[in-house]
Amino acid sequence: MKTNYKLALAVFAGVLIGIAGGTIHAQQPKTPPGYVIAEVEVHDPATMQKYGERVPETLAAFSHHYVVRSSKTQSLEGEPPNGVVVIAFDSVEKAREWYDSPAYAAIRPIRQRAAKSRIFIVEGLAPQQNAACQRSVRYGCVRCCLG
Repeated sequence: MKTNYKLALAVFAGVLIGIAGGTIHAQQPKTPPGYVIAEVEVHDPATMQKYGERVPETLAAFSHHYVVRSSKTQSLEGEPPNGVVVIAFDSVEKAREWYDSPAYAAIRPIRQRAAKSRIFIVEGLAPQQNAACQRSVRYGCVRCCLG
């Protein structure tokens, strides 16, 4: 009987440790993603094509993905840009590391000669912030989404 008691106690302790570990892991803050957003008005398409061919090699060392890369914009208010590019990175810091990298610095002047651009980095919502924000909006509160 003592063996069964010890076995049950060990299983129970294991379950508690598993629950505690999962809770601690779930509570660890997730880093918000960083987005490089570019509004581009190309005035030298041939030069811009050369720039476009070289951008992928500058991004290769960074975890990223394109969210938007298009010239198909619809203006709702104000003048639309001719083209929009949005690249997602793991964090604002990683986005800035790419922008400041020697590889990208080497081709930046090509883009600057070929187009008028506005480029900026925006911090996105971390997964748990996004979920909380969605719940708040559902219940009529948008304060958390604006801060």
